[in-house]
Amino acid sequence: MLTIILSTAVVLGVLIFVHELGHFLVAKRSGVTVLRFSLGFGPKLIAYTRGGTEYCISAIPLGGYVKMLGEDSEEELSEEQLAGSFSHQPVWKRIAIVFAGPLSNFVLAILLYSLLFAFSGIPERLPEIGAVNPGSPAEQAGLKPGDTVVSINGKPLANWEELSESIEKYGANPVRLDVRRDTGEFQVTVTPMVNEVPNLFGEGVRRPVIGVTASEKFITKRVNPLYAGYYALAHTYNLSKLFLLTVVKLIERVVPLQTLGGPILIAQMAGQQAQEGFVHLLNFIALISVNLAVLNLLPIPVLDGGHIFFFLIESILGRPLSLRKVEIATRVGMIALLTLMVVVIYNDVMRLDWSGIFSWFRRLLS
Repeated sequence: MLTIILSTAVVLGVLIFVHELGHFLVAKRSGVTVLRFSLGFGPKLIAYTRGGTEYCISAIPLGGYVKMLGEDSEEELSEEQLAGSFSHQPVWKRIAIVFAGPLSNFVLAILLYSLLFAFSGIPERLPEIGAVNPGSPAEQAGLKPGDTVVSINGKPLANWEELSESIEKYGANPVRLDVRRDTGEFQVTVTPMVNEVPNLFGEGVRRPVIGVTASEKFITKRVNPLYAGYYALAHTYNLSKLFLLTVVKLIERVVPLQTLGGPILIAQMAGQQAQEGFVHLLNFIALISVNLAVLNLLPIPVLDGGHIFFFLIESILGRPLSLRKVEIATRVGMIALLTLMVVVIYNDVMRLDWSGIFSWFRRLLS
């Protein structure tokens, strides 16, 4: 339990700090007066003031905020304060300040993945067959679990993804596989059949298959540290697309709401990753950082993406939206977020192992 608490504090603390630091640095750079930089919400636990900014740690550690002068467009300001007011900055500066939070989370993920790839390598699934479906083209060709597909049509394979992509590329045309087995290497010709198979989100899609599934064996691909940044950037981009597509599938009700998780699930996973080692914890922080960045960029009022959306409309219209419209949109966005929070916390609570929790409390009190 102590591991869970400490690892959760580290994960949330790093993510929140980096996100708010992005807002803070760009605001300062833009000449905006920052009144408060807070990690957490609610009552202040620790606070000190320097350079006109109050830095504090607050009681509720589920977020943070940067309070800037003039965030409320109707706030009364003196002539001297206007230059440092957020609402009196050009639209592009306000967009830059708001966008800096999610951007900082993207940068954090890229840096962490760069370090992980440079020093630990990139894990890849071996092109080894774990199971062969009865009656499939693979079974008819004589393939068995444990076989490793070395190449397809003469093209060497480095991992399972390359095998899967190659079969899809060649369609229903016969393919020549070079296979390695304990008894040696041999060659077979397999003709894929087009079947409906579930994709990552459980949707049925028609694609050519030979009727095999991957084994659970991985290798670590060593990469030149100079190229680690490129691989990290590509990996972050692919994760961002995946998270965004997941949001779309949630709206379409393809992905059930029961799969969503909140702070309790993050805490459980942070504890598990911490127990597996520091490298796993860093990987988890990078993953959640990408997730946080994508979610914050959604055009929902209250989130950074909602503010950016309002600023873009202002730049098109040449004037800010009316305060009434912004207030209505903000209320709708707040209700949507609170509803989502209730759902994810409910899901988290339903997943908890209550017997284990009660046992831990009994041991703690005994």
